[in-house]
Formats: sequence, C-alpha cells, structure tokens
Amino acid sequence: MIDLSGKRALITGGSRGIGAAIAEALAENGADVAFTYQHSVEKAEAVAKNIESRGRRAVAIQADSADPSAIARAVEKAVSALGGLDILVNSAAIGHAGTIADLDVEEYQAVMDVNVRAPVLFAKAVIPHLQEGGRIITIGSALGERVPFPGITPYAMSKAALTSFTRGLSRELGPKGITVNLVQPGATDTDANPADGAAADFQRSLTSLGRYGEPREIANAVAFLASPAASVITGATLTADGGAIA
Repeated sequence: MIDLSGKRALITGGSRGIGAAIAEALAENGADVAFTYQHSVEKAEAVAKNIESRGRRAVAIQADSADPSAIARAVEKAVSALGGLDILVNSAAIGHAGTIADLDVEEYQAVMDVNVRAPVLFAKAVIPHLQEGGRIITIGSALGERVPFPGITPYAMSKAALTSFTRGLSRELGPKGITVNLVQPGATDTDANPADGAAADFQRSLTSLGRYGEPREIANAVAFLASPAASVITGATLTADGGAIA
C-alpha cells in the first residue's frame, strides 16, 4: 500500500506531462505538493486545482530550471509554504534534436543545464531540509542506456549522467536514511512525444509491449519509490519503458 499521508513533496516541471501526473499521483496518495513550472500558467493552475480537489495543499512556483538562483528561490518557497520537505522529484527536462556534427553549442548547454545541473542544484538545496525517510527521485530516460537512432546524442548523454548522480548521491545520503533513485521512462504519451506523432510507430516497434506508456504509469512508479514500501531501495534504476531496452 502506498501511503504518503503527511509527506511534503516538490516536483520540478510539474505543470504538464509526466511531471503533472507525478504531482497528482503523490497528492492522491496523501502528500501535499509544491511544483515548479516555467511558462504553462494555465496548466499549472489546473494541476493545482486537481491537487486541492483531493484535499491536499498545492503550491505552483514559477521557476526556470536553467537559472541557479531561481532553483534556490523555488526550494525556499516550497519549504516556506509546506513547512518543510520530505520528497524531491526532479522531472523537468528539455531536448533538442540534431547530430554532433551540426551541434549548436548554446542548445547543447541548455540541455545540460536543465537535465543535469538542475537536478544536482535542486538536490543540494533540498538536502538540508530532508530527514530520515526522505526521498530524492529523478526522472531519467531509457535513452540514457540505449540510443536506437541518431540525432539525440546530447539528450541521451544528459540522461545517462543521472545514473551516476543517483548512485553517488545514494552513498552520500544513505547514512541519513534518505533514499535516492532513478526512474527511466521510455516512449510516453505526452505533448513532447505524442503517441500519434510522426515517429510513434517506430518507437512502439522497439518495445516488448508494442505501445506507449501513459504518464500515470510513470507516476505510479514514482509514488511507490516515494513511499515507505520502498524503504530499502536506493541507488537503483527503475526502467519503465515497455521493454524497449530488454
């Protein structure tokens, strides 16, 4: 049974897609939730209303995950609004398609700033507030382990880095009773990669199940790792990709 009653969570990139599903799943299981968003004001308001409809507190925080000062402010706002934090979920991410030969250095740096540096800085800011039983969960990608087509190398690199981040941080925080884990989705039906997109049939063909995942399915994995039921799991990678890298 997943019971997050009394827990306080911060989700980055929580206004849409997988992040929004995670925010709502944690609230459904009893957590109060703060989440960041960058541009999607209306979507952020809708997620907040869904959380509040479950009787939980919701705090939407505008923050650019590429801005270190914005990250620090977001954590301060979440802690102030919720009275502390127990769970951090690093979900915010961006991607740019293109080959290394045609690499745009600024786009590459933006991917690394949001996908790698931001999880590190959010964790750094949240750690002082976590007690025993705290959780840090990061959303990676199955592309961090397998790159089945060209044009996504920087994105795959950024997601691969999260494996070492998760393992190393689990060693640092294990003595404090705080777990650190990584969830790796495969093709998931979101605005960024819709199940009816141009490359959707190819992505489905890579999986054992022959289908896309749903954001809620990824959120369920996160809710489990955030719960007391996963208390001995740390430094681990949970791949939820329908068997794409099987």
